[in-house]
Amino acid sequence: MIIGITGTLGAGKGTVAQYLAKKHNFMYLSVRNFIAGEILKRGLAVNRDTMTQVANDLRALHGPNYLVEELLKQAKLHPKNNIVIESIRSVGEEKYLKSQSTTLWAVDADINTRYKRIVGRASETDAVSFEKFKADEDREMESNDPNKQNLKAVIAMAGVVLINNGTPEELFVQVEKALQQAP
Repeated sequence: MIIGITGTLGAGKGTVAQYLAKKHNFMYLSVRNFIAGEILKRGLAVNRDTMTQVANDLRALHGPNYLVEELLKQAKLHPKNNIVIESIRSVGEEKYLKSQSTTLWAVDADINTRYKRIVGRASETDAVSFEKFKADEDREMESNDPNKQNLKAVIAMAGVVLINNGTPEELFVQVEKALQQAP
């Protein structure tokens, strides 16, 4: 089974992926970590703006499904039965994953809850004001360019939507239910 995870900023995509890795022995692959590695190779600062720019550059250069295609190549070097790929952000990525018999899950939560979470995790990409957080999300939400993020369209493609306004335990109950209903 391959599960792609999409969702809004700070919704809990990584929490779901970590849970699947820990509890169900999924191989956890992160688009975010892949992009961060590319940013470091280029000698740039790792922040949301460079993450977005480098991801868009890579998709423009290699095709809209490049990021997930590269991650799946890595997965084949270390095969496990199940794989979770976190942070699917473009329609091209989801179309490619679907061609690989992938299930797409979306994670969402209230915007104020999400902002509190990203401030709390204090990563280099999350040190932003609420206004910047909202502007970043708006920028990534829609695009007609297949090489750019289009979270709205990708979330709409998800077969499972997890609402994460509560505790991690409440989220994990939803994950378990989704797993039971998976094909």
